[in-house]
Amino acid sequence: MTLNKRINLNTASAADLEAIRGIGPSTAEKIVAHRQRHGRFKRVEDVMKVKGIKEKGFEKVRRYLTVE
Repeated sequence: MTLNKRINLNTASAADLEAIRGIGPSTAEKIVAHRQRHGRFKRVEDVMKVKGIKEKGFEKVRRYLTVE
């Protein structure tokens, strides 16, 4: 799927995150759960603190993410 806008990590639902190629249902749920447990993401790179998201995978989805 090609997105015309960036997805805000601090407000996105799991379904919003799944719209990004490279983020599946399990990873989307982990991102939302991490945000609920640890609070808002300060930088896009902070998504790599979520278990299972490594630098290589992050680089594939980075352009679709934002933090506001």
